[in-house]
Amino acid sequence: MGKGIDEWIDLDKRHFIHPTSSLKQQQTEGAAHIFTKGKDIYLYDINGKKFIDAMSSLWNVNIGHGREELAKAAFEQMSKLAFSSCFSTFSNEPAIELAEKLASITQGDLNAVFFTSGGSEANDTAYKLVRHYWILKGEKARKKIISRTKSYHGVALGATSATGLKPFRDFTNSLAPDFCYTDHLSAKSLRDVIEKEGPETVAAFIAEPVQGAGGVHIASPNYFAEVRKICDEYRILFIADEVITGFGRTGTYFGMEHYGIVPDIVCFAKGVTSGYAQLGGVILSKSLHEQLIELSTDTLFHGYTYSGHPAACAVALKNIEIIERENLIDNAEKMGKELLKGLKQLELTRGIVGATRSLGLMGAIEFVKHKESNEQFEKPIAPLIVKEALAKGLICRAVVFDSQDTIVLAPPLTINENEIEKIIEIIDDILITFEKK
Repeated sequence: MGKGIDEWIDLDKRHFIHPTSSLKQQQTEGAAHIFTKGKDIYLYDINGKKFIDAMSSLWNVNIGHGREELAKAAFEQMSKLAFSSCFSTFSNEPAIELAEKLASITQGDLNAVFFTSGGSEANDTAYKLVRHYWILKGEKARKKIISRTKSYHGVALGATSATGLKPFRDFTNSLAPDFCYTDHLSAKSLRDVIEKEGPETVAAFIAEPVQGAGGVHIASPNYFAEVRKICDEYRILFIADEVITGFGRTGTYFGMEHYGIVPDIVCFAKGVTSGYAQLGGVILSKSLHEQLIELSTDTLFHGYTYSGHPAACAVALKNIEIIERENLIDNAEKMGKELLKGLKQLELTRGIVGATRSLGLMGAIEFVKHKESNEQFEKPIAPLIVKEALAKGLICRAVVFDSQDTIVLAPPLTINENEIEKIIEIIDDILITFEKK
């Protein structure tokens, strides 16, 4: 006889420490939901309740849940070769094939791939590689990494230190040194920070094309062009954190395509496998890769056990095949317009909606007490709205960092117009209730 729900919750309380969760809430209330099944944009919990997964779980289930093709790809690869090391120049076919595919779909001369197990490792790898690059170039003072306020780059030590959301940095009392922050939407601020720190001390600038966990903040059309010029002027490497925005999320293969910018390094993860396997990495420009080869005189002393994991790479290849075969990037662009239309309707008709924004299938709704004065509620209402949405079968996410009162959305790229309308309808019903209070 199988375990009952109470037994599962008790075991969860005793043995499972949840990431980015309230430890006290877990102990007093138990797991909010124990999911047992997923299909397309939907998740089902242990009680059989159906939810619209309007966050693609963690911005990553791009092709939707329950794709048997990916399970088959993993099974077939595991049956042949589940794992082999890629240290000491050992290799495997799926890793080589995936590296070639990634080089072909990224913009410009982005060409060579270093694999990791996820986004935090990808970002930490980028910081180490750019610092190593400058050491090889004889400019050891170039070690500072500049990131943006409201940015999120992961929770490994370097990634935490680069993250512009202060609560993540306050979690620990010993951050990595040599990380600086610039205003998230001002190119002038970047120049000011570079000048203040000394250009000869700055290794790289890192930015998300659209800031995800920080509240879906979208830069002005010219921002990244200006940033690229500034980086070139001061000989600073430009890292694009495409962990969330890659693989179709914004309606293009990679988010920086919207701005016509080719970075020196791209960090990726999440959508590369749609969450069906743990995989991430960094893609280097051909120029940067060739310089590293030319200048290197010793072993590249950086690598993870699962770098180039054969089964994960096989899953990624099948995932990318599905994205292309089903034209999911085009669908993200089209459904993104429908999402924006629905968000703007909420902004027009609901007095507590201060502003809305989206790019592709990344959207945000900001709440205010009084729209005319932009006065905020004494206590953010976004968490309450998220809780009400969950009760109505909709999973979304609250962002309350840096005095924000916002919910964000990022549904799978397979979503259709009727499902977009359903999401907007659920949120609208909740907002009507809140306005009556």
